[in-house]
Amino acid sequence: MKNIPHDYYLRFLDHSVYDAVLEFHCKGNFIFHEAFQACTGLHSLDQKRLKQLTGNELVLYPDMDITVELDFSEEDRASWLYRNESCEKFSPEPLAFKSLNKLVAPLVSRSIGGNKRGYPSAGALYPVEIFVCSLTDYNTDWPTHGNILHLLPKSRKFEVLQKKVDLEDVKAAILNSPQEIGLPSLAIIYAVYIPKNLFKYRYRGYRMGLMEVGSIYMLIEIQAKQLGLACRPWSAYTDSMVCKLLGVNPALFFPVCVHLIGKQHETG
Repeated sequence: MKNIPHDYYLRFLDHSVYDAVLEFHCKGNFIFHEAFQACTGLHSLDQKRLKQLTGNELVLYPDMDITVELDFSEEDRASWLYRNESCEKFSPEPLAFKSLNKLVAPLVSRSIGGNKRGYPSAGALYPVEIFVCSLTDYNTDWPTHGNILHLLPKSRKFEVLQKKVDLEDVKAAILNSPQEIGLPSLAIIYAVYIPKNLFKYRYRGYRMGLMEVGSIYMLIEIQAKQLGLACRPWSAYTDSMVCKLLGVNPALFFPVCVHLIGKQHETG
């Protein structure tokens, strides 16, 4: 079988494992919708308490000074490899399609026909599916009228989603949040196709899928920095709306993270 259909993996699942992982994953879903804005919340903490609890390091022995200083020179710091800070506000500038090609280059197979990619995957299962969504009409040089593409890393191609999607529906599914962040050019959706990990690694496969997403989006962050693009990992979306947008089954495809990409809004 040259190309395995995605539901073929269901033949090899232990369904008790699948049901337990699905139930756990759903506990982490958010609902962003104007109908619920006045009656839902994450917590009851005030800003003073939040400031105290966030951005801190976890010291195991807070009453004991048993630390060893890290010694870095300014020359050392200049050579560090790191991501840029998350973009606070995007500019509604277009992103050339050739820039998108360069952006995802670290994710494709290193050799034609090979399996190895630029990130690790347990057992070479590669359960993370990567969808690229255009968020603006200004991206006029896309080679297709569709505004959602699915990356095929081994083939080094984009698969065009056979589903007509209105641009406003794309933005509603991904950017339906009270935060004002401007208008990014792209949203990359990292969705774990969970049967590809569970059939071999059972419960631990869920953890491995999350590890893989982290590896992928950090690669994209570093590549975007090289290309002069701004990024922001994004979790302010509703899983079911994103899956409906992509036309995939939310019980099989778990959207783990959305990555917003574009140009930094210049202030002043």
